[in-house]
Amino acid sequence: MPIEQSVNVSMPWHRPESGAPTQAWVRALLVDCAVDCVSDIRRTTRYVMDRSDAQEEDAAMGWLDGQVGLVTGGGSGIGRAVVARFIAEGARVGVLERVPARAEELRSEFGHSVVAITGDVTQLGDNKRAVIETVRAFGRLDIFVGNAGVFDSYQLLAEFPEESLSDAYDELFGVNVKGCILGAKAVLPELMKTEGSMVFTASVAGSNSGGGGSLYTASKHAVVGLIRQLAVELGPRIRVNGVAPGGTMTDLRGLSVLRQEDRSHFADPSTEERLRTGNPLQIALAPGDLAGAYVFLSSRTNARGITGTILTVDAGATLRMPRRS
Repeated sequence: MPIEQSVNVSMPWHRPESGAPTQAWVRALLVDCAVDCVSDIRRTTRYVMDRSDAQEEDAAMGWLDGQVGLVTGGGSGIGRAVVARFIAEGARVGVLERVPARAEELRSEFGHSVVAITGDVTQLGDNKRAVIETVRAFGRLDIFVGNAGVFDSYQLLAEFPEESLSDAYDELFGVNVKGCILGAKAVLPELMKTEGSMVFTASVAGSNSGGGGSLYTASKHAVVGLIRQLAVELGPRIRVNGVAPGGTMTDLRGLSVLRQEDRSHFADPSTEERLRTGNPLQIALAPGDLAGAYVFLSSRTNARGITGTILTVDAGATLRMPRRS
């Protein structure tokens, strides 16, 4: 209640019926005024404090308060940004990470908010172990983020070495597609209990050409199909969606079959400028620019009615670019 509405300014001046006001009457009037003023001050103070407490409470609430997530490939790139943002939004997170050093970095940075498990997404046993350890640490599982991936560095099929093609297919589809399927299978029992959600990292290469070579593009089309199929199979108890990043300055590694596992394609110094000039927003996306999409799709409140959806985050790169004068 505003102060000007709460303070009593209309007290009538009741004079004695005859003669001048007596000292006792004036004293009583002053006491009444003082009591009313103190009461008004108390009401106003309570109002201000209640509003302040409510604002602080709203500011402290995260979109994922009380939820527990499991992120594959969460030790670098987009996966690490998702882990950090989930924790900032009130979640606790399990991570299945291939590289032990990255798993240790997560433990050092996020402490008790994360449990990092070293393992291989292409092995069902490692996926199940990640679920067991996450639930053991945090008591439940609400969100699965199937994010681990590898890249083919735009390798053209016509130029692909014949002796490496079959092994390259097995490696890339093993991580990008089988890893998602095995992860989904491993988390199903726990997500059924909590009626949670899955979010997979797709790609603009999952709906168009030019986002990678033949192997990578085919694998991301498969991920898009998996999202849509699981959304139907697992509804209404589990929501299933995907995020389709455009070109992002991330640590997406190449194939070991092609001896590219030790570097990211996006580490090339010219890549940032190429990405920046290739979209209407004129920005080179960083992993943190993608993380909010995963938070949104994982939110029980804000994405309650969304399943089978692929949310594109590409700074408009897949739009037809306007001519510049």
